[in-house]
Amino acid sequence: MSDIATTMSRGGRRLPALLPSSQGAVLVLLLLFVAALSLAPLVRLAVTGIAPAGFIDLDRLADLLLKRRVVTATLNSLQVAALSTVIAVALGTLAALLTALTDMRARTAWVFGFVLPLMIPPQVTALAWVQAFSPTSPVLGALGLALEPGARHPLFSATGIIVLLGLTNAPLVFLTVRASLARLPASLAEAARAAGAGNLRLVATIVLPLARAGLLAGAGLAFVSAIGNFGIQAMLGIPARFPTLVTLIYRQMNAYGPSALSDMATLALLLSTVTVAALAFAGWAGRRGNLQVDGSGGTIRIPLGRARPVVEAGAWAFLLATLALPLSALVATSLVSGYGQGLTFETLTFEHYVNALFRHSQIREAFATSFTLTGAAVAILLVVSLFLGWFLTFRRGPEVRAAHMAAELAYALPGVILGVAMILFFLRPLPLLGFSLYGTPWIILAAYLSNFLALALRPILGGFAQVDRSLEEAARVAGAGFLTRMRDIIAPLVAPSLFASGILVFMTVLNEIQVSILLVSSSTRTIGPMIVFLDEAGSSTLAAAVGCLMVLVVFALMLAASLASRRLPKGALPWQD
Repeated sequence: MSDIATTMSRGGRRLPALLPSSQGAVLVLLLLFVAALSLAPLVRLAVTGIAPAGFIDLDRLADLLLKRRVVTATLNSLQVAALSTVIAVALGTLAALLTALTDMRARTAWVFGFVLPLMIPPQVTALAWVQAFSPTSPVLGALGLALEPGARHPLFSATGIIVLLGLTNAPLVFLTVRASLARLPASLAEAARAAGAGNLRLVATIVLPLARAGLLAGAGLAFVSAIGNFGIQAMLGIPARFPTLVTLIYRQMNAYGPSALSDMATLALLLSTVTVAALAFAGWAGRRGNLQVDGSGGTIRIPLGRARPVVEAGAWAFLLATLALPLSALVATSLVSGYGQGLTFETLTFEHYVNALFRHSQIREAFATSFTLTGAAVAILLVVSLFLGWFLTFRRGPEVRAAHMAAELAYALPGVILGVAMILFFLRPLPLLGFSLYGTPWIILAAYLSNFLALALRPILGGFAQVDRSLEEAARVAGAGFLTRMRDIIAPLVAPSLFASGILVFMTVLNEIQVSILLVSSSTRTIGPMIVFLDEAGSSTLAAAVGCLMVLVVFALMLAASLASRRLPKGALPWQD
């Protein structure tokens, strides 16, 4: 069949042509991939949560959702998500204004440090901050500000969860607000200054109102990320006896009885309802606040003048307090022989790193499993995203848009929800094959493919936007088939975007905990949940060593991607200008 699809005209309207056989086959495979891994598990979750017996039992739903522990966990989740979002919006907006509009020096290095916590696993962040405020904190101890032995830890509280979630999600707000600020034209600032407006008035009356769409979008992302963040809520909330929906779902995994799975599904559905409502509100507010401006003529620049050294010192002091303080405490804890010891030449040891890498079989196997599943997920997602990105760019039909929306939904929902959906969907034996994926590495891989397809797509779609199709069209005219053109023409053209996508997905999947915490078993564990298990078992020093190794891997990957940034499309790496 010719690659030039024939079209028919009826009533002056062009009807879509049939795709060539190779394109049609690839499209069908893509749709089946998304339907089986992203859509079907979520549908199964909804059915099990609402009607586990085949009909809607309102009495059961009311009895479960009105239980005191569920109401308390729901209110706690809304509280920490809302208040942490306020902190994230304040910090992220200020950071975006500082780096996008002013003449601050060494912006790239500062942004790298500011975005780094977004790439660090949340359970490692929580562990690092817990160590930072411990009685043996190397920084606070040197300043005489460390806690007294036996004192109540301030982070094991609602306030501690809110503050850490705010700091962790501030980069999300920063990225969206900075993107909005980059589109503001310099002519607006010139007009405001001509009317006598100072820098503060310019920001308050011109810049922030025009950037409110990005600000609201960032607030929505921060809220959703906070309400579904298992690592911080579990590491701080469980010891503090502060239940939230994600920790309640996690604890429901250990419940017994015929209603255990259906109750867990209902709780996950409640969490997903709150998440979707927050995303819908953020989208509605963003559309109402979206003001179209002409982005030509350069961008706004606000000189700091004499205040620049003070502002720069304050910015770097913030990074030292929020990055160097917890990471130094984490490193110090990993280098002492026993928890609670101060780091001295007498207590210094690398034993925990040796144990983590060579002697502790479960940790070694968790590292191997994580790297294997991550590599497999990246390889599969890059191929799927390459073809799906082509269809989304050049053959954007309703079925392709629906697949994209399903992938985005699976990525937007908290990972715990997807974990529950995967359990329900793959618990029974697979049709025709006769075996279940539950308790095997394959269910974790399936969850990774579902959860991170949208993340893999984003840099690739940016690469497709810059593709000139003339080479592909020439190859088509010369008789090259669809798969040949994708291999020889399209893939090399979007190779930088594929590289950026692979780096982002690899870092995210390797360190994730939200999805796999419910899917790991005694025989199949990944490195993210391993830190929680080690800390719960009292092996805090060993958990700190594993956390340091994970941070080192993230830092190395970010550094490697930064060194190759000149060959990548603009905006492919979130920490780059």
